[in-house]
Amino acid sequence: MKTITLTIECKPETINWDGQELQVDKLSIRLPFGRKPTDITDIAASGDYTIYVTDTREMEPEEFDGFAMNLYKSRDWLKGKGGYIGDGRLCVMVHAPGRPYLFVDPSGGDYPRYLARLG
Repeated sequence: MKTITLTIECKPETINWDGQELQVDKLSIRLPFGRKPTDITDIAASGDYTIYVTDTREMEPEEFDGFAMNLYKSRDWLKGKGGYIGDGRLCVMVHAPGRPYLFVDPSGGDYPRYLARLG
């Protein structure tokens, strides 16, 4: 089996959000987002958005699997984060070893209201 390694740049930027300066990492690619998926197999993605990473959540594979298969569950670590800005979304990047990267925009809520998947 062959593998492909991709490099995606994350450029640090300062953006103005809701009257405040916010430090983010802007991804060098754009991704489509699904709205209110129940799990990561249910992402009916559309659009093409710039990704601004505001936070990163590293998980163990078991924790990631539980998160990815029950996306409607409330999570305190998402509460009040995310939002839409220009042509992009403010996201929490979620990752675990051997799992895809998820970009979560809760848009102020406490669950993944919008979700993009890489991998």
